[in-house]
Amino acid sequence: MAKTMANYQRDHFKQKVRRHFDPLIQEQELLVKQYRTEATKKIVGKLAKKMGADRILAAFKNAEDQMKRVREDARTFFIKKAKTEDKKEKLNYNFTERNVKEISLSDCEEQLRDWAKELVDREIRRRPEGKMLNQLESVKTKAIDTVMESGSSETLIKALELCTKKIGITWVVDTSQIKQIANN
Repeated sequence: MAKTMANYQRDHFKQKVRRHFDPLIQEQELLVKQYRTEATKKIVGKLAKKMGADRILAAFKNAEDQMKRVREDARTFFIKKAKTEDKKEKLNYNFTERNVKEISLSDCEEQLRDWAKELVDREIRRRPEGKMLNQLESVKTKAIDTVMESGSSETLIKALELCTKKIGITWVVDTSQIKQIANN
């Protein structure tokens, strides 16, 4: 009868699974993020044009530029007209500090970037980088499930060796090939 594993043994195996998989997954996620950033930049303009938002963004930009000029003109005008200290103290807060707006061009652009990221994320899962990330995450999940469902460490080690071999990880390291460190 095989001896069942203690919780600390299961924890050890789960930590070992994470040690093996997390660096590979993080590396793949970096590749995916790099692709996502590049693709999102490219797709925002196309998405805006396809949706018809490019005309709205252009009009918004023109309006904001004009509004900025008008605000600056108004600010300069009222600051110049407030020649006495009494008038300067009574200047409206908006003439001395930046006025907060309700919605801006950057809000619209940010919304388009969010939508573009969703499209890119769907596309990434079809690319080799995304497929590799999915595979690594799936094998990691399978390995952790195997740890939790296994009854003994001997069968667990064999199952993990089979599971990790698919992605090029050797679970059991052959230490017989390691040279002895000489004590000089």
